[in-house]
Amino acid sequence: MRIAMIGTGYVGLVSGACFADFGHQVTCVDKDAGKIEALRRGEIPIFEPGLDELVASNVKAKRLDFTTDLTAPVAEADAVFIAVGTPSRRGDGHADLTYVYSAAREIAAALSGFTVVVTKSTVPVGTGDEVERLIREANPSADVVVASNPEFLREGAAIRDFKFPDRIVVGTDDERGRKALGDVYRPLSLNQAPVMYTARRTAELIKYAANAFLATKITFINEIADLSEKVGADVQQVARGIGLDNRIGSKFLHAGPGFGGSCFPKDTRALVKIAQDHDVQLRIVEAVLGVNDIRKRAMARKVSNAAGNLRGKTVAVLGLTFKPDTDDMREAPSIPLVTGLLDMGAKVRAHDPVGMEQAKKELPEIQYCDDPYECVKGADAMVIVTEWVQYRALDLDRIKGVMAQPVVVDLRNIYRPEDMAAHGFTYESVGRAAT
Repeated sequence: MRIAMIGTGYVGLVSGACFADFGHQVTCVDKDAGKIEALRRGEIPIFEPGLDELVASNVKAKRLDFTTDLTAPVAEADAVFIAVGTPSRRGDGHADLTYVYSAAREIAAALSGFTVVVTKSTVPVGTGDEVERLIREANPSADVVVASNPEFLREGAAIRDFKFPDRIVVGTDDERGRKALGDVYRPLSLNQAPVMYTARRTAELIKYAANAFLATKITFINEIADLSEKVGADVQQVARGIGLDNRIGSKFLHAGPGFGGSCFPKDTRALVKIAQDHDVQLRIVEAVLGVNDIRKRAMARKVSNAAGNLRGKTVAVLGLTFKPDTDDMREAPSIPLVTGLLDMGAKVRAHDPVGMEQAKKELPEIQYCDDPYECVKGADAMVIVTEWVQYRALDLDRIKGVMAQPVVVDLRNIYRPEDMAAHGFTYESVGRAAT
């Protein structure tokens, strides 16, 4: 099939490359001429393991190409996916649908023959209705079905998630639309990926509900971690104990500094706004947002409690991105942490395996180091913020030998307290007794 992918951000580029790898003919469209030229040169604008090879192989096979003009790709397409950004609207937390609606109008003018237009972007309930209205208003004769097909990709594991999905949600009541999207995803039938067909509005809500539930699990275990510290329990064992119940499950029960990234904060805020627009109060989701914001700001105090008054002291921060295997700094817990440390008078040095260029845009006032050992040299405290694999087996004797004070604050619980005590560290983690 011929597919036009509008948008070459995280979702658009990963989805386009994976569809091409299925054997479809895919053209990715973006208005950013510089980004398109870079993609044509084989330069990938985001860090995602395996994506550069996937793009290169499908470009070489002539199944994947890039352009700034959507006219021809849309006219020739069997399916057009809208995968543009839907950031939080400044001031009120609603999803900003400017790019989605702009894409819909441009697509309408280029449609030719029967086409399925699919919202891949995360959009509020009812967005598909408005996209369809805009297309039919701009091109009344268009033979088009508008469907919803939300993405469920984890940064750092997006290619595997796309090729081995838990489920594929297709939101349309139109049989032609269902068939067309069934054909798009048919290569996944060998993986026995379940395809769930729903009404369009149901599909739109599924995405928000899923992210809000996962954010709730993270926030729940973070609060249990706080209680664990007070009562002398081990939150990791608590999480394992409850996660073995198959009604609960073990995923997203890892205590830490709070959730960040491009999806959970934005989507939970948007879900609250959607509910308010319909006179529904989502008290649990509202509480999740409030607790998470407070938690991220509290992490600097955790460092201060471990290392003492931070004024004039040097703090080494390991890990800046919101999670490993990505360079994404959007709403990363490191941002409020570093800001809080600076407010307390600390000097901050930082290291991240791939995220430092992005971090410099958010945190320009700190010093960046090329490796973790340079980062901790002379530091009064080391803080592990992102659980990169590079930090899981540090030479602890070397670390202690170069630090001014052997204080470690592990916000991801990647080390065992007894091991840190044996190496002579003052060690503070999350939801476990300090050593």
